[in-house]
Amino acid sequence: MELTPEESAQIRANEPDLLQGLFAAGDDAQQTTAKISIQRNGKFFFSFNIHALSEKDYKDASDQATRFTKNKQLGIKVPEERNDAEYRSLLIYKATVDADRAALWDAAKARYGVLTGADVIDKVLLPGEKAAILQKIDEVSGYGTDLDDAETKLEETAKNS
Repeated sequence: MELTPEESAQIRANEPDLLQGLFAAGDDAQQTTAKISIQRNGKFFFSFNIHALSEKDYKDASDQATRFTKNKQLGIKVPEERNDAEYRSLLIYKATVDADRAALWDAAKARYGVLTGADVIDKVLLPGEKAAILQKIDEVSGYGTDLDDAETKLEETAKNS
């Protein structure tokens, strides 16, 4: 998108507002949460809060759930197979706010005889519940955001200033 000299001048004049918007968006990304309630057949079991995940969180979960083997020809580790059920549980675990993670997933490890909170998630949640939670995690993490609308709003703001 090419800007005219007038548009460039307007953007420079509004730079402090743009920076404030940038800072506010960064702060909001860290504070975006949603409440998840687990109910089956109309019966409430428990609820917990999730927060947005970073791209690093998604990658770390994928790496943790992936089995790697050493390629003898290249001398490096290469991904062999990812355990998708483990990946989904890790994402839910990482997205659960700290207080709820400790009170739910970590506190129940001994009861289920597992080593990690993600393993508790695997034992407690049904596959469809995990899928719905992951959809909500993606939503609070900004996936599905329509950037065309955001770009149009940005252009309108710059022109109206």
